Amino acid sequence: MSLPDLPDIFGNYALGDFNEVASPPAIDWLPQTPGWYVVGVLVLAWLGRLTWLKLRHWYRNRYRREAAARLQGLTLSPDSLGDMNQTLKLSALVGFPRQEVAALSGEHWTAFLNAQCEQPPFSVTQCQMLSQGVYQQQSLDPVSGEQLRQACLAWVSQHKNRYDD
Repeated sequence: MSLPDLPDIFGNYALGDFNEVASPPAIDWLPQTPGWYVVGVLVLAWLGRLTWLKLRHWYRNRYRREAAARLQGLTLSPDSLGDMNQTLKLSALVGFPRQEVAALSGEHWTAFLNAQCEQPPFSVTQCQMLSQGVYQQQSLDPVSGEQLRQACLAWVSQHKNRYDD
């Protein structure tokens, strides 16, 4: 079934010889000059470099995330002082040269820890607990244990290591 033919005289007589205007071609999104290609390559190179630096920083500081998770998951008990000290030592061995860290113990160890941050995270009593508590089988009460854990977390997140640029 088809529609009937339209008569010759149909619609507005004034538009009888009207021809539609042809629209111009669409604007091309690709740049037309080589300078824009150079700018595009430079921007892509800069973004690639920035991404590489961020990924390298994230990867090199994974020990901080592991140490923080280990300290957060630590249940405070009388012998958790040794676990905190061990976590700090492992973190320091990753972040600093082994020759500088491995032989440290006692007051030299706590002085090293405090020296690596702009503001020392450990107080004098916490330094004594870290340096002598493991050897004297010193137990932790819940309040001082939580304060020491927060100081350890602060050290893990704030210390400057050999990877910091």
